[in-house]
Amino acid sequence: MDQKNNMMTSQFMEDGRPLRQIRSFVLRQGRLTKGQEQALLTLWSTLGIDYQSDTKLDFSQVFANNNKVTLEIGFGMGASFVEMAKNAPTENFIGIEVHQPGVGACLMAAEQAELSNIRVMCHDAVEVLNNMIADSSLAKVQIFFPDPWHKAKHNKRRIIQPDFVQLLKQKLAIGGVLHLATDWQHYAEHMLEVLIAAPGFINLSSDNSYIPRPGSRPMTKFEKRGLNLGHGVWDLQFKRVE
Repeated sequence: MDQKNNMMTSQFMEDGRPLRQIRSFVLRQGRLTKGQEQALLTLWSTLGIDYQSDTKLDFSQVFANNNKVTLEIGFGMGASFVEMAKNAPTENFIGIEVHQPGVGACLMAAEQAELSNIRVMCHDAVEVLNNMIADSSLAKVQIFFPDPWHKAKHNKRRIIQPDFVQLLKQKLAIGGVLHLATDWQHYAEHMLEVLIAAPGFINLSSDNSYIPRPGSRPMTKFEKRGLNLGHGVWDLQFKRVE
């Protein structure tokens, strides 16, 4: 794994001072297990993609086929991401995660499942989208259980914001789907408000609100635990129509 390319790049103002950016995440690298570290060393060359600021990905070369591509932002430890790719062998999946232990765990799971339709990146998703993903190239974008930043003063850090949604629309093909899920009701309401107001999307919910959890999204152990405790989960799917 290229340590240089997996770091967050800095942007600067004209006078050379760093430009302060609002991040939707906090880097909590944690300690890599031996297995995760070994996976990063041995599997990155085949399943990893280094960040490059001036190179658009050619998915037909990356996967050696022309199958549809789903992009997942923030796959955590990768369990549901790998399960989804395993259940859809004729589709391709690219996952972005900024935490190295999660990337390592995902690589381990992908190898164990003998998957070839997965690629992972360890970088800021906004920079990847802007610099490496071609417009109208994605069949689906999915963001499951992003950090809710539940304190009011931190709400601005939520990844689902109008400008970011428009960036996602730009990268989705016409007919492509944006799928979001959260277990925080206030964040679900915020997501719904942002997406309903976003031009170029239609809600796939029959009542213009939320959808039942689709079978294509595997249920995680944390989600099961929350549901057993009476916590809610909200799924949203919006399709790009223009």
